[in-house]
Amino acid sequence: MKVLFDTSTLVAAMVAGHPAHAAALPRLLRVKDRVDAGFVAAHSLAELYATLSRLPVNPRISPTLALQLIQHNVIDICQIIALSADDYVHLLNHLASLEIVGGVIYDALLLHAAWLSSAEQVVTLNPRDFRRAYPQLADKIVSPLEQ
Repeated sequence: MKVLFDTSTLVAAMVAGHPAHAAALPRLLRVKDRVDAGFVAAHSLAELYATLSRLPVNPRISPTLALQLIQHNVIDICQIIALSADDYVHLLNHLASLEIVGGVIYDALLLHAAWLSSAEQVVTLNPRDFRRAYPQLADKIVSPLEQ
């Protein structure tokens, strides 16, 4: 199965102390074991680095460790989907047509990457926001917390 991960799911899978770790980790392990094909939006790499390197955990995750975690758990096993300038313009038009405002555009970026990759599932800890941002993909959006 082709699975696109959002940042929230990746953080939960990679941080043992995260409340959703036990639910998210098996989804990432399926990609590591080559049962599923993993995809991530290029935007998620930056968001993942920012989140991991600022998490209030003890000991803190250093920038070097954050990079190593991303390399090992994402870059080495997932296909990175980059959006073009035209993709961004398309998304702005899409969200404006739905009268959706604010930070949900970041969810829409990931969902557009899912559409580009022909992902069969989008795994997120925020399914409600994702379904609102891209109703056409609502049936593909799943949460490890709902399964």
